[in-house]
Amino acid sequence: MTVLSANHIYKSFGEKQVLNDVSVCLNDGELVSLLGVSGGGKTTLFNVLSGIYLPDSGEVYLKDENVTGKPGKVSYMLQKDLLLPYKKVIDNVSLPLLINGKSKKEARETAGAYFEIFGLDGTQEMYPDALSGGMRQRAALLRTYLASEGVALLDEPFSALDTITKSRMHKWYLEIMKEINLSTLFITHDIDEAILLSDRIYILNGGRITQETVIDSAEKRNPDFNLTGEFLEYKKKIKSFLE
Repeated sequence: MTVLSANHIYKSFGEKQVLNDVSVCLNDGELVSLLGVSGGGKTTLFNVLSGIYLPDSGEVYLKDENVTGKPGKVSYMLQKDLLLPYKKVIDNVSLPLLINGKSKKEARETAGAYFEIFGLDGTQEMYPDALSGGMRQRAALLRTYLASEGVALLDEPFSALDTITKSRMHKWYLEIMKEINLSTLFITHDIDEAILLSDRIYILNGGRITQETVIDSAEKRNPDFNLTGEFLEYKKKIKSFLE
């Protein structure tokens, strides 16, 4: 089942056309990556999908609902965690629920039920500065999840993490997606990351989708998949599309 789709999206800023007839879809339970060089239109597409920008033409659907130009329907996590330093972790995470009209008590209770699932138990009364980079990202991801309807847009959420922490976060995120039935559209500039995480990869260059690659491998979730010949073949193929 398709949970999010963008159909024939065009978007210009003045004389510059940034998106040119872009169509993408995200199916239930998938992680789909948008891969491309800087300035290719990835962030603009996310701004359209999240309702921040109204496209010049084209439509965005969240399941059967037309959400074109309607912010607050599709949650969007930027590269930085943007946790508020003066609020405790529980209040940072529950912020979307407060915005949607829940009382502080209700919001804390609802958010608190997910802290163990997200590996954050014990951090509720801490402030963001006391958390590691990986824990801050977990908190930001939980906040994103609570703002969504089972769909999340993530813009390079792991790029600032060191290699070991990033690898752990990849494994953790794939597990948490399955546990809470979350579907994810993911921006990255890292070909390895895209192959390791994705079910499908869209190449977005010059404001157009130039290629779609399906990562169909029985070894995909093997921790040594990135050392296999199959992985390298995917990487060569995707690099050729980018070049």
